[in-house]
Formats: sequence, C-alpha cells, structure tokens
Amino acid sequence: MINPIFDFIINSRKAFIKLIDTLTIEELNKIPDGYNNNIIWNFGHIVVSTQTLCYVRTGVLKDAALVKFNEYYKKDTKPSYTVTEEEVAELKAIALESIERIKEDYANGKFSSIPPFLTATYGVQLNSIEEILITTIGHDNVHFGYAAALKKQI
Repeated sequence: MINPIFDFIINSRKAFIKLIDTLTIEELNKIPDGYNNNIIWNFGHIVVSTQTLCYVRTGVLKDAALVKFNEYYKKDTKPSYTVTEEEVAELKAIALESIERIKEDYANGKFSSIPPFLTATYGVQLNSIEEILITTIGHDNVHFGYAAALKKQI
C-alpha cells in the first residue's frame, strides 16, 4: 500500500512544478494585496515540511538546520527576500529527490520505530511514518491550492 502513497506525493509535486513552470520569477515572488506569502513560498514550504516531519520530528535527524532552506520556508515564516531562478530550480529538484530518499529510507527500515508526536497545526498525533506520509499528501495539496489561488491574483 505504501508505494501508491509515494507515487501520489511525487505526482502531486510534479503538478505543482508544472504550475511553477508557467510563471515568471517575478510572478513567483509576487505577494498579492491582502496575502502574506507567495507561490514560491508555498512550494518551498512543502519541500522543507515533509523532510522535517519525516526526519526531524521522528528523531532520525537531530536538527532541522540539516534541512536545506528550512529557515526560510518553515512554519510561521513568510517571504523575506526575492527568490532567484537558481533557488527555484534547486527547490524543484529537492521536492522530488527528497521523496525518493524518504522512499528509500522507508524501504531500508529507517522509520520502523518512531516516537509519536502531535502536529503543530491540528494537534493530531502521528504514530507512524505511514501516517506522516498521508498527512504530507493533505499538506502538499493545501499549499498547491493556495498557490493556484495566488496565481489567479497575480
């Protein structure tokens, strides 16, 4: 059952990348009136959040600083600089590569025993990597929806 979950996450991220690829760097960075973030922040946020949930919140990694770009896209941040085309390209690569790495680590048993933890947003307890991955699907798609709405505003 787990492979379809990984496939869905990857396909969803490819759809997000397609959306990004239709926009200029200026459009990706634009924060429309009445909003506090932009399309590229929403994308960067899903990239760092999944890695943080899978590796840091589970205790596999001890420090979120090991997740590239975490300081700029983690929960409760907002855009603080103009993202470059190079950073967009790197985020797109990490978006897919990180899921492949999680899939490999899952297959190798790296997440076989993790401590349960509460999600910051909903206060829901996650007890397994499978629950984290299902949460990732919802989280990624919420931010894809935000990005699609922002696209209509720019």
